Amino acid sequence: MNAPRIALADDQALVRAGLRALLERQGLHIAFEVDSGEALLAQTAVQPVDVVLSDIRMPGMDGIATVRALRERGDATPVLLLTTFDDPDLLLQAAGAGAQGFLLKDAEPEDLHDAVLRLARGESILQPVPTGPVRARYAYHAAEAPKERFSVREVAILRLIAGGYSNREIARSLFLAEGTVKNYVSVILDKLGTRDRTRAVLKAITLRVI
Repeated sequence: MNAPRIALADDQALVRAGLRALLERQGLHIAFEVDSGEALLAQTAVQPVDVVLSDIRMPGMDGIATVRALRERGDATPVLLLTTFDDPDLLLQAAGAGAQGFLLKDAEPEDLHDAVLRLARGESILQPVPTGPVRARYAYHAAEAPKERFSVREVAILRLIAGGYSNREIARSLFLAEGTVKNYVSVILDKLGTRDRTRAVLKAITLRVI
């Protein structure tokens, strides 16, 4: 595929310049950069991109509010949110708003490059987060418990999903056929009563499945 077109959103000019230089050295194309969520909404309305790379903390409309606004107007462009804050609750908010990725700013350059390409391919990226704060934040009622117990293999796959692995990567890691992994994922989502991988992971954490 051609290099994905990327939109950069960060209120700090030096950060934007650094990200632009880094990504362009990696062969990626920066379509435009803006300094606010409001500007990002306006520019993407007239200049579509393949991936949005946005700071999660910005004055005015922050990254999470911007993602929510994009989704409300029917814009499904994948969004990767960057932050210096290692706060599990931010991941929950980002996922709830409709972001496909969440990455700490101290991630390795190769991880950022890989994340952008994966989002451009339609995948999602979730860095593993501490499970304790997630369980404290969300509690499910007994009626929402899994329909059936999980096998050891299903738990292993759930943990890889939580790490942002695609079905193909899970298949390679566990020496399974990709179709077999797809079937496992379907069963896992059914047991958790959701069709969304991100929500399945969050629910599995709160229910202490993983």
